[in-house]
Amino acid sequence: MIASDLDGTLLRNDGTLSPRTLRALRAAEGAGAEIVIVTARPPRFVDRLAEATGLVGTAVCGNGALVYDIATRTVVSSRTLPLTTARRVATALAAVVPEVGFALETGNQVLYEPAYRLRLCEDIDAELPVPSLADLWLTDAPVTKLLAWSERLDADTLLAAARHGAGDEVQLTHSGGRGLLEISAPGVTKAGTLSMLCAGRGIAAAEVIAFGDMPNDLTVLSWAGTGYAMANAHPAVLAAVPVHTVSNEEDGVAHVIERLLAGTDRPGSDRPGADGV
Repeated sequence: MIASDLDGTLLRNDGTLSPRTLRALRAAEGAGAEIVIVTARPPRFVDRLAEATGLVGTAVCGNGALVYDIATRTVVSSRTLPLTTARRVATALAAVVPEVGFALETGNQVLYEPAYRLRLCEDIDAELPVPSLADLWLTDAPVTKLLAWSERLDADTLLAAARHGAGDEVQLTHSGGRGLLEISAPGVTKAGTLSMLCAGRGIAAAEVIAFGDMPNDLTVLSWAGTGYAMANAHPAVLAAVPVHTVSNEEDGVAHVIERLLAGTDRPGSDRPGADGV
């Protein structure tokens, strides 16, 4: 199995999948590998990518909250965040970071209160405002993530503050968004969901090659038999993951796949060079 993050990893900075990377993925599938997208993004982003590229298969979305069948556009399984937990964590975090704003990701929409002023132009049709923070907790939609955003603090600082304020009640991480913290149900990680997916397919961790660039990818990169950090990865990821590939702008995922299929490299090689440390 080849498991890859999307933004900053499989996709270029403009959000597109390059022809070279698409060819490499097709070649890997032709050689018998299963391709699984493992992303913080919701299914609607995966749908757009599939429409543009023809990719099918399985995606782990929402940092592990959802398993999604791309071809049928069906959520196969989900691990949602209880609304009462989301509200309790938001209250605790707001006490530590008073200016923080909150939103709820449901997989279909982002519900946001007035203090949450982060807007994604590519997701504008899915963003739905509510009049106040109190109204945010009235939804009956399943919640895949609580999003916390600070205009003043970067994501790493906000993550540290949340760990102090929220404790072990939820899973905290970030995927590089400016001042954006992603909060899931306890124990929900990319690696946890991918490992369950692999167990159902009879695939061992040693048979998984993973790619990522941000702190939310660390669980997968450390769990997989071989985890590759992109050259453009977050400093914490580059420090924690011993094997690197070239950047997403240089088709780093394709670079590794091509070498593996050509027999000029092996998973986990630490040989100096484009894919070595």
